[in-house]
Amino acid sequence: MSDLSKLKPGKVWSYFREICSIPRLSKNEARIREYLLDFAMTNGLESREDQAGNILIIRPASPGMENRKTVVLQSHMDMVGEKNADHPHDWTKDPIVPVLKDGWVTASGTTLGADDGIGIASQMAILTDKAIRTGRIECLFTVDEESGMTGAINLRPDFFEGRILINLDSEDEGIL
Repeated sequence: MSDLSKLKPGKVWSYFREICSIPRLSKNEARIREYLLDFAMTNGLESREDQAGNILIIRPASPGMENRKTVVLQSHMDMVGEKNADHPHDWTKDPIVPVLKDGWVTASGTTLGADDGIGIASQMAILTDKAIRTGRIECLFTVDEESGMTGAINLRPDFFEGRILINLDSEDEGIL
């Protein structure tokens, strides 16, 4: 696996590298869901899973910030899996191999899964960054965005409290 540790912010790229090791095609998100729930438990964060398989991980407000509005950061867990015809890759078990080349992160023989793996990694970095002081943050990870939006479609409004939502998935560079 390419050394992404040289990239900044380091924590985001470290989490992204971990995510690359987890198969997560649409409708096959069980392992990434388990990873996120284990991450929450390991970091002492409240988490829950809904009937659709969406995950919510909550970072409580920093001391003195309890009166701030809750912000929801949203990304999706699944990815599109394409590979070169001559590349032997099994999407049920093989990791993505990220490659750092000429300042760009790509993958060796497959799609990278940055849509929306980088969103997941960014949320994880925010959830664990002790240096930032913030109000309550709810990180929402939805399932099956790439092949049906079933996670978003089946999301119940009472699954999270925040009413300000920032979607960490966009088709345009520089847009959230």
